[in-house]
Formats: sequence, C-alpha cells, structure tokens
Amino acid sequence: MRGEPSCPKCGGRVRAPGLFADSWQCDVHGPVHPLQPVIPPSVEALSVVVHRARVPVWMPWPLPVGWLFTGAAFAGDDRSGGRATAVACSGPGPLGGVGELVLVAEELGVGLGARYAGVDGPDPGPYMNVEKPAQAKVLAAGRPTPLWLVSGTPDDRAVFAGEARGLWLWAVVWPEQSGLLMYDELVLTDLRDAGAEVDLLPCGALSPRILEP
Repeated sequence: MRGEPSCPKCGGRVRAPGLFADSWQCDVHGPVHPLQPVIPPSVEALSVVVHRARVPVWMPWPLPVGWLFTGAAFAGDDRSGGRATAVACSGPGPLGGVGELVLVAEELGVGLGARYAGVDGPDPGPYMNVEKPAQAKVLAAGRPTPLWLVSGTPDDRAVFAGEARGLWLWAVVWPEQSGLLMYDELVLTDLRDAGAEVDLLPCGALSPRILEP
C-alpha cells in the first residue's frame, strides 16, 4: 500500500481518472476517493495531510501521558483534497499493555472508517443505536460530542462513532479493553486549527493498525 493509491473501502487497486471516467475507480466499489499511501509519523508528514484535508484531522491534544503519534493517512486526490483523514496514536493502555487508537474523519460514503472498524460500510449509521444514550463523549474542537458504540465489529477492537463538524467521526481502539480510554472525555483538536505547538508532537514508530486496516 505504500506506493500506490488504493480503495478506501477494500484496499484494492484503483484506476486513475481517464478517457471514460472522471473519478478514481475501484472494480468492486466503483467511484471512490483514493486512499493515498500511509505517511510514516513525523511533524512534516502530518503537515502534508493537514494542508490537503477538507475534513478535520482529529488528534487527542494534549496526548494522553506516554502516548505518541504513530501515523496518518488521507483519502482524496490533488483535485478533490482529503475527503477522509486517519490519525493513529499509540501508548500505555488503561489496563496495561499497549493501546492503539485510530481517529477517522470523513464525508458520507467514503468508507475508510468502516474499513478500520471492520464492518461493512460505508457509514456507521446501521451499527449505532442512537435511541439510547451515547456510551462515550469527547470534546471535539471545543464542542461536547457524543459517540455511540458501533456493533458488529471484530472482538479485538472497540469502535465508537458520532458526528463532529457535520462529518463522521470514528474512534477505533485496540485491544477492545483499551476502549476505556474513550470514557475519559478525550479532548480532540482539529490539527487544521492548531498552532506551532504541533511542532512539539512526540512521534513513535509507524503503527501497523493504520498501515493494514
């Protein structure tokens, strides 16, 4: 996945716009916003995602104690800009061991969040019971944002989803018990609004979770 764009929904190969189509095409999913190769964690690489994004680039800020930024990706191209973003962070899990978190912001229908969540996409609506109170709440760009537990996901992860700035917000946490992290009212910052403090972002090794959804 490092070298070429791929389908955000399945990871398959995509064809660039050409004579017969004005959008990127997946043989399975038709027109898609191509997922660009994952960018190894560095402040400079993150700035590439931030500057291309037309949707939020969410990150817990400040990061939980001991946590590191471990990778970023976006779906879109030079013409459309980033229509989905994914940011990975890793650190000590609430119950010991290593916890990993991938935050996805995306427009309707892109399907990247569902792929990290391990559910049929493209959107979380069918897997959320919004008739019940939200199981978690984050502060996203200063606004209290309810997140509901997403059902039907693989046993190795906990998945929450909701709406922030009129777009889907997914939080995918490994292992499943590290989902406790989401009950601490995480503060999320849209890095498009962040200032020079991002230059101090602690970076770790590239997360395999963001590399291979």
